[in-house]
Amino acid sequence: MASQICPQCKADSFYWKLDEDESPLIIWDCGHCQYRAFENESDEQNCSKCGKKSESKLKDQEKEYWWCSNCNETELIKTTGNNVYN
Repeated sequence: MASQICPQCKADSFYWKLDEDESPLIIWDCGHCQYRAFENESDEQNCSKCGKKSESKLKDQEKEYWWCSNCNETELIKTTGNNVYN
């Protein structure tokens, strides 16, 4: 599995995993800064910047945002407080 650019620290160390014991969602972890976000795979759309269908909705403990795995752009949707998907 290829690494992606972490939306938090910008290091090329962002990986996804599935662990149904931990969450029914896709878990994204950064090996560099330990950032973690969750993705509901059904929330995917074309990126408004590059046009590719590679934009996913990620949610962490502070915010919900669109993240493009192709061009690494992010767009804030809303702040969430401490309400993560699980």
